[in-house]
Amino acid sequence: MNSGSNYRISRSRLDTVVCDCGAVRNMPRALTYVLLALMVLTVGVGITSCAVNRATGERHLNLIGESREIAMGQQADSQVIVSLGLYDDASLQRYVQEIGTRLAATSERPDLPWTFRVVDDASVNAFALPGGFIYVTRGIMTYIMNEAELSGIIGHEIGHVTAQHAVHSMSNQEITQLGITAGMMIKPELQQYGQYLNAGLGLLYLKFSRDDESQADHLGFRYMVRAGYDPHQMTSVFDMLSRVSEAGGGGRLPDWLETHPNPEHRSEDFQKEIDTLATGQNRLLVNQESYLRHIDGMVFGQNPREGFFRETHFYHPDLEFEFEFPSGWQTANQKAVVAAVSSDQDAILQITMEQGTSGAKAANRFFGQQGLQSERQETGKLNGLPVVSAIFRAQTEEGVLQGKAAFVDYKGNTYQLLGYTTEQLWAKYRDIIIGSMASFRRLTDRDILQMQPMRLKIITVGNSLTLEELVKREGSPVQLETMAIINQINANTVLKVGERVKMVREK
Repeated sequence: MNSGSNYRISRSRLDTVVCDCGAVRNMPRALTYVLLALMVLTVGVGITSCAVNRATGERHLNLIGESREIAMGQQADSQVIVSLGLYDDASLQRYVQEIGTRLAATSERPDLPWTFRVVDDASVNAFALPGGFIYVTRGIMTYIMNEAELSGIIGHEIGHVTAQHAVHSMSNQEITQLGITAGMMIKPELQQYGQYLNAGLGLLYLKFSRDDESQADHLGFRYMVRAGYDPHQMTSVFDMLSRVSEAGGGGRLPDWLETHPNPEHRSEDFQKEIDTLATGQNRLLVNQESYLRHIDGMVFGQNPREGFFRETHFYHPDLEFEFEFPSGWQTANQKAVVAAVSSDQDAILQITMEQGTSGAKAANRFFGQQGLQSERQETGKLNGLPVVSAIFRAQTEEGVLQGKAAFVDYKGNTYQLLGYTTEQLWAKYRDIIIGSMASFRRLTDRDILQMQPMRLKIITVGNSLTLEELVKREGSPVQLETMAIINQINANTVLKVGERVKMVREK
């Protein structure tokens, strides 16, 4: 959950009772399916055609025109911004947009409204939406060494768009059974209540096939070379991505290889592409120094100011509150929501925030919705904070949802605490949900309140030594192996005088 300029919460209608978030941590399938669902439900009826793709030369069934493809991307783009947020560095955002625009201009679809963004997430990943919306995480930027590597990553994602991989998947009806709801995270018993759940979960990206990945590699190579970048740099990127996958990530999103299946012989196939290049490769761009200058000082890893978990206990230093989710539940912290799903994936508990209102007004809007019945509203104190709460039942055509909603006024904001399940399971979860809601309180731990994120620092090597020796001399809050991966070298690699190296600092 975030309190900055990108922080937005949907109004408290029952059709928005579930978060504007991505998916529950450690649940990559849910993350994978959500955007597919959004795309399916926005497709509608199209004109069947079997068109030749200009980028690939292949003939595919295509039910979606370009204008509709762009509209889907625009709609999902707004959800990405709400759920993940953009990294707060205008210069960096312009830099990435300029590189992406340069690459897209060499593609077979230069007239798309190409948009390139850095999202504020620690995962090492990048993804694309239909219509020309491309995202790189700040996490992957901390692991990349130069502009040529970044161009390869962006070019790969452009390739997914120009090849229309998502569009072809939808046209082949491979995803028609998906839905845009938090039900994607939970058991089918809750999926049927789709009209009550927020389509704001539709953000992220699908998991392409290995053939799609190979094709995107091929197209990415094409675009980066056309734009004048050195493709040799990508061989190091493939190795880095594999090392990150083995080490495990730590962002809100999954890492690259969880969403981009690694084709067999990827590096070898890319090298074959490189071998086809004509002479004059020494003129191809790498641009390491300008790249490192742009990422110097970038947040590294999770940003504790935006909230963090210790087991199921959640702390938010910026907003100064803490909350205990039920033991064993799977948790997620997104820009607009912090939430958890029960271990059996049949109940949800979440916290969202509204600005410019009061608990009483928010409660009246929520409990006054058509189709919702509530018990008598209770007004009182929750750990010294004003609260309005009630048990509710929501009637749908298929059945009934039951849960509790509480609205807490704290430091000029109103927090909605919401827990629910099916009517049949309410007795099972009632005490668990109500007990967890009772844990919302002021955060007073000074050490937690003062926590700051780690940041990258680019330094120049003054004397020849190994990375391990440098880390021992400089100190590091992260492991030596992490330092080796972000610099794309080994711990015993000897660094040359004048070489530029990434370090991680706690302040």
